[in-house]
Order: sequence, then C-alpha cells, then structure tokens
Amino acid sequence: MAKLNPSSKRPGLTKRIEKKSGVVAEDFGAIGEPLNRSHPFYFGFVAASGAVIAITLLQAFASASQVFVLIIISLFFAMGLNPAVLLFMRRGLNRIAAVAVTVAAVITFVSIFIWIAAPLIIDQVNALINNAPQLIAELKNNSTIDSLNQNYGIVDTIQGRVESSIKDGKFVIGAFGGVLGVGKAVISGALSALTILVLTLYFLAALPTVTQDAYRLVPASRRDRVAKITDAIIYRVGAFVGGQIVISFFASLFIFLLGLTLDLPYKSALALVVFVCGLIPLIGHFIGMTIVTIIALTISPLTAVISLGSYIIYVQFENYILTPRIMKRALSIPGLVTIIAALIGTSLLGLVGGILAVPIAAAVLLILDEVAYPKADKS
Repeated sequence: MAKLNPSSKRPGLTKRIEKKSGVVAEDFGAIGEPLNRSHPFYFGFVAASGAVIAITLLQAFASASQVFVLIIISLFFAMGLNPAVLLFMRRGLNRIAAVAVTVAAVITFVSIFIWIAAPLIIDQVNALINNAPQLIAELKNNSTIDSLNQNYGIVDTIQGRVESSIKDGKFVIGAFGGVLGVGKAVISGALSALTILVLTLYFLAALPTVTQDAYRLVPASRRDRVAKITDAIIYRVGAFVGGQIVISFFASLFIFLLGLTLDLPYKSALALVVFVCGLIPLIGHFIGMTIVTIIALTISPLTAVISLGSYIIYVQFENYILTPRIMKRALSIPGLVTIIAALIGTSLLGLVGGILAVPIAAAVLLILDEVAYPKADKS
C-alpha cells in the first residue's frame, strides 16, 4: 500500500494552495503530536507570556494614546460627514469627487471662521489684558475687599504683578510656560489638525471598503446582523452631526439678528462663534452666552442684560422645541444619559470628549437594545 502524502490529510488546504499558485503543494512533512497542555511548565510558560504581552500592549497603548485619540476623532468626523458625501453621490458624483467637495466646503467654512472671528478674539483679549489692572483696582470699591487689602495687601499685590507682567510682555507667554511652550503648543496644534484632516480624508474615501473588510472578520452566521447594527451606528453619528449643524445654524442666525437689533459690535463674528459653540453639547451655549454678554457689556449694562435674557429664552426654545423636531427619533437618548455621557466624555477628553460622548452613548444604547437586552430576556 502506497504511503499517503501528509498533505492529503488536509485536502482543503492543498486545493486552496494549488488554486492560488497553480502548482502542486510542497510536502512539509507530517504533523507532530500536540503539546501536553496539562504539563505545569506549559501552563506556567503560557501564563507568563500572556502577562508579559498584556503589560507590553498596555504600555504601547498608553504611549500612543494621543494617536488613538486623533484616529477616533477622525473616524467620528468621517462618519459625521458621510451623509453629505452620500448626498453629493446621489447628485451624480463618484465617491472621490463627493469627498473632495465635502472636505473643501468644511475647510472653506473653517477658513472663513478664522478670518472673521480672529479679529474679535484678538481685540477682546487685548482689551481684557489692557484693562485688567483697572478691573482689579475697582475691586477696592467693595468695602470688605478694601478692608482685606488694607490689612494684607492682596489686591495691591495682584495688581502689581499683573501690571509688571503686561509691561514686560510675559502675560500670554507665561500662560503657556514660556516661549518654548508657546512654540510647542502652536506646532502641536497644527500637526494634530493636519493629521485629523488627512485621516478624515482617508476614512471618508474608504469608509465602505473599511466597513466591508471589517464585516468579513465576523462569522458568516452573524455577519448580516453585525453589519446592520454597525450601519445603524454610523447613521446615528451622521444624524447627530447633521442635526447639530442645523441647530447651531439657527443659533448663529438668532445671534446675528439680535446683534442687528441691539447694534452689537462684531455681529458676523459673534454669529460664527455661537455656531461653533453650538456644536459642543451642554456647555457650548454657556460659552457662547458668556462671550455675547461680555461683548454687549461694552455698550451698556442694560444691553448686556437684554442680550443675556434673550439668549436664555432662545436656549429654552432650542432645547424643548427645535432640537426634538430636528433630531426626531434619530438619537432617542434619555436626558440623564446625555448629561452623564457628556460629563464623562468631557472629563476624559475635554471638549472633544463632550462632542463625541452623545453619539457614542447613542451607539451603546443601540447595542444594548439589540444585543444585551434580548440575551438577558432569554436567560
């Protein structure tokens, strides 16, 4: 009886190799006996190797955490801009052209925002720095603070340090930790923005291919369900971003009309600032409200009070009427979950975490509804 080729024990592998290369598979010998997994040495070696690998991976992730944050932000932007890309594709453009048009529109808006809002920010910062000594001196008008200053010299000390810092030109530089700190902050911010832009471009262009390749890693029996849940998550992220853009547009339009009514300075810049602030959940309008009130205060206290009251009324209108109508059921998240998610996201990643928290919470709730709760009900 002829001796069988060991590769004949694995005909599927041999056929795949032959089909791929067009030649007969090479004989690599017979498969040996499996290792004795009950041996103490084997168990100890595997356990020690697993611990070393786990520690190494954790250290690698910790050292590259900033990179992962940029990747997550880029992926979020890509999913958020994907509905706009699909809209242009329905108009007859291919995906590459649609991505180019979408990104060009975003870059144009950011450039216009910087061009219009930068003078407002620079002027107000300079005014605050120049008026800081006078503002500190006015604290002495309060009898309690003036008494503390006469006994301990607190206000005089602060006023003297602020004046010396402004005269020496070290106020802003000192806030960043010196000249090197300023340069490092500028370079780091520019590189991060460029990295996010490039990664967003790649993710947008290859999003269908990336998702399809990721779905192939899932077992065939679960692939359809995983694909549908993932597509729903991507849709929710896109719905959130699109809804926030529309809501922020109405907020900026309101501030522009309010600026025309009250004759506020920097009307266009204020509208753009409020538009950007409106994209930040929970605390965005507090930031915009503060900026608008400070600008209105340069005219008169009455104008500031009217601006603040009008803004508060609009926020209530937005929260209870505008937002539910725009978002509809795309992001059906309870208010408590939204607050908790935004607080956790802000504590982890700052403002970026606050922006990412709401759609991530919506995705988690979707997974719970479709996966976790049905399993718990059947158990």
